Amino acid sequence: QVQLVESGGGLVQAGGSLSVSCTASGSIFSINNMGWYRQAPGKQRELVAQITRDGIPNYADSVKGRFTISRDNAKNTVSLQMNSLKPEDTAVYFCNAYLQIAAMISVRGYWGQGTQVTVSS
Repeated sequence: QVQLVESGGGLVQAGGSLSVSCTASGSIFSINNMGWYRQAPGKQRELVAQITRDGIPNYADSVKGRFTISRDNAKNTVSLQMNSLKPEDTAVYFCNAYLQIAAMISVRGYWGQGTQVTVSS
């Protein structure tokens, strides 16, 4: 059983900052990429940022220069620091991790339950 549990998020005014974190727990052999997606009302889920096991990040163009993703492999956590937030960043943010639960089991993606980020204008 694998769980991804998010924390953080909340309500902030435009221009402010928030952070979200996610911890993976359970029967985990190894974790490959970890990342954050978001889904706004009426829109498709989209990639926000992703980070490899070696710490190489990848960002959506809309958040480059404002958001920073990081991870702690020892703690199986991934975090997203969000600065200069805009109303259009309002969405439910979902943690994602591609991991193996055992050495001979294929990598598959797991999702957290989501955490709300609301940016007021």
